[in-house]
Amino acid sequence: MKLSQFKFKLPEEQIALYPPHRAFENEDGTVERVYSRDQCRLMVVHRKSGTIEMHKKDAEGHDTDKLLTFRDLCNYFDEGDTFIFNDTRVFPARLYGTKEKTDAKIEVFLLRELNEELRLWDVLVEPARKIRIGNKLFFDGEGPMVAEVIDNTTSRGRTLRFLYDCPHDEFKRELFALGEAPLPRYIVDRRKAEPDDMENFQTIFARNEGAVTAPSTGLHFSKQLMKMMEIRGFHFAYITVHCGLGAFDPIEVEDLTKHKMNSEQMSVTKEACEVVNAAKRAGRRVCAVGISTTRAAETAVGTDGMLKEYEGWTNKFIFPPYDFGLSNALLTNFYHPESTMMMCTAAFGGYDLVYEAYKLALKHGFLFGCYGDAMLLLDD
Repeated sequence: MKLSQFKFKLPEEQIALYPPHRAFENEDGTVERVYSRDQCRLMVVHRKSGTIEMHKKDAEGHDTDKLLTFRDLCNYFDEGDTFIFNDTRVFPARLYGTKEKTDAKIEVFLLRELNEELRLWDVLVEPARKIRIGNKLFFDGEGPMVAEVIDNTTSRGRTLRFLYDCPHDEFKRELFALGEAPLPRYIVDRRKAEPDDMENFQTIFARNEGAVTAPSTGLHFSKQLMKMMEIRGFHFAYITVHCGLGAFDPIEVEDLTKHKMNSEQMSVTKEACEVVNAAKRAGRRVCAVGISTTRAAETAVGTDGMLKEYEGWTNKFIFPPYDFGLSNALLTNFYHPESTMMMCTAAFGGYDLVYEAYKLALKHGFLFGCYGDAMLLLDD
């Protein structure tokens, strides 16, 4: 397929800047928000029948004027159906420092630690033109955190050595204390990160640290919803995909077969395989929660359609046409035009049907992005 087939105009007001919430204005003019992560809107797409649902049903099965919410997803699954979650944990990857001598403000985005002993980190810097090998950056905090640029890796990429002499655990605590939630650019270009974001931009089942962006669809799950799903007899499997920034990289080729995704580290355990494969053998639904989970599951699925243990990396780029080997249901968000996430969704649901769903979402004011509304795609 072609990149231009995924273009559409996304109105500014339909980019979600916060999770679902109620806002209250205090007497001093400040705004307080009460968040309800499982109260976003839900659209249900049935790929075989080609039908799209947005409204709750009455007792006779007719549409009402009430829109579906994320909690309604329970009504589309039965006992024994299984959900695959990404349990990666986001760390506060965005921090700000000043360049020595000039005091220029520099954004440093931590990508991954390269060497624990030497305190080496792979980072992105902005503005990159001001940062060269040998420059030092100073970070405000309780301790004297200083970093030296020791290598240029890409146009914006640098290798930093942090000059901080203490045990590694203490260093990580001090470093992360300087950071903020690594919200996508389409949010931080419109508002600053806030203290609540570090909790809101983390799934409730996050466990294995290593992501620099959240597995967005997983953000909709609350403790109450998970308990409700457990009571209904749904099963949960957890895999780990350390989400990087590759999904947000602009695609610069019209022919999608020529686009290369950046790799993300992933792990599929024996326990996850047992849960998923038991559901597959029993003919139950297996629902991948989010695009990162979908890509990882398709990386680790065998030719027999069963999930295999896996420890390594994936750079799988999924776009139409694509035959999925594992999941027969997908939960995802509504994403920006020309995004790899939209392309994967279209591969699962069919290009024409998903494009129609996106048009309906735009028409009815659905919200897009990591804090936006959700889509459930079913194989019926």
